[in-house]
Amino acid sequence: MANQILNVDNSKDKENNKSNQENESQLLVPEQEKELSSSDSPSKIKKGIQISAITLASILFIIVIVVSVFSIINSKDTKIKKGVSIEGINVSGLSKEEAKNKIQTELLDKLDKTIYFQYGENVYSLALEQLEVKYLLDQAIEQAYNIGRTGSIIQRDLRVLTLKKQPENIKIDVTYDEVTLDACILDISAKLPEQVEQPSYYIENGELIITSGKVGKAAQNDETKQIVADALNNKNYNDVYYDIPTYDKYPDKIDVEQIHSEIYKEVQDAYYTAEPRMVYPEETGIDFAESIETVKEQIEAEDKKEYTVALKFTPANITLNDLGLEAFPDQLATYSTWYIGSNNRYQNLVVAANKINGTVIMPGETFSYNSTVGERTIAAGFREATVFENNQAVSGLGGGICQVSTTLYNAVLYSNLDVVERTNHMFLSTYFTGGRDATVAWGSLDFKFKNNRNYPIKIVAGVENGGVHVSIYGLKTPDDYQVEIFSNYIGSGTYQTYKKLIKDGQEVSTELISTDTYHGRH
Repeated sequence: MANQILNVDNSKDKENNKSNQENESQLLVPEQEKELSSSDSPSKIKKGIQISAITLASILFIIVIVVSVFSIINSKDTKIKKGVSIEGINVSGLSKEEAKNKIQTELLDKLDKTIYFQYGENVYSLALEQLEVKYLLDQAIEQAYNIGRTGSIIQRDLRVLTLKKQPENIKIDVTYDEVTLDACILDISAKLPEQVEQPSYYIENGELIITSGKVGKAAQNDETKQIVADALNNKNYNDVYYDIPTYDKYPDKIDVEQIHSEIYKEVQDAYYTAEPRMVYPEETGIDFAESIETVKEQIEAEDKKEYTVALKFTPANITLNDLGLEAFPDQLATYSTWYIGSNNRYQNLVVAANKINGTVIMPGETFSYNSTVGERTIAAGFREATVFENNQAVSGLGGGICQVSTTLYNAVLYSNLDVVERTNHMFLSTYFTGGRDATVAWGSLDFKFKNNRNYPIKIVAGVENGGVHVSIYGLKTPDDYQVEIFSNYIGSGTYQTYKKLIKDGQEVSTELISTDTYHGRH
């Protein structure tokens, strides 16, 4: 019994001890806990580690397999990766050539070949061909194709994976000739309707008139260039008209000194040189009537659109017409007509002949008979004589001076000069044959010819011994021709006149120079 009691007590003690030990174990510090865990079965620990290692290796093996398969597939893919577009056009899964054709068809072929600008109702265009615009499509396709193909294997694979969530859009770069664009913008600016007017000047009635200019509009070069660049880069200029950015362009300040330097001329007499054979015309001296500083003060004192400046002219002592025949050594041609009639007619012939006598025509210059002879007035020395008007003989101032113009016309023909304007008479006369005349009338009919030679020519005219005589002097050259003039009557009062050119005794050409019809007198 006692033993039983003892056994019971011992069991209780054991339970208490166990309970105490558990409580004590809960109070152990981590280090102590580690020491106790180390007392676990080594076989169990080893087994757990082995299982974990096998699991991790399996996972890694699977990952390697997956990555390897993905890399192999990715490396063998010759198409553009999914998630890539060019200018918003999907090119995923396309070859380079397929992508190029698609972009060309869906985008570039549909772009306008011209960029348009407008200012008010005016439209201006810039041709892309003129600007040498080039879209670098091949470069963009190459960039798209290389996505997922650069860097290490891992970098390439990761780039392909990220395209699913972060697609990439490639822009097509563009190039153009900026120098040509600058020139085109300047051209547009020059065509704007509201152009700046710079100060200008002209001489009228012996006075210098200076205008101050006017504010205008000009294109903003840099801003316009940026519009073009943005339009080309964004490919958004189809059916778009861009407003031209402009600014107010003010005229330059009136430069009095510059104007003076341009109008100022020293007086110079006409002269000639024998070696080389040259003739120099006279120059009338021109200067401000007042000092430059006075003119400056006048302009600065007033804000006006127009200023008037007095000028001083100094005529030359010797003019071209004063040069003697020593300056014109060769007679090119001479011609005479014979006159009959009243003293008044004779007087008119003398006045007209004196008006053209001594006239020098420079190379390329055109001679006008009416301008040289002037209006037929009593003050000019003309008298009343017979003229023909409306098929009738009537009295008029200057009657008979057509004989001088006719004589001059023939001298011009034989000199092989260019006839610019000439009209035949209505009736035949005693002093010319059909087709060989030149009638004139103040304010309407004129006789003009041009000096087509490289040296000045001089007209020598006079009335004496019953005839009107006109000669033309200049400088002969080896290129000159012998000239023959002849007329043929073809009926009904009509004549055809020809000019034949002869060189070294051989005919070079024969030219019909006029067909003239004359009426019978009533």
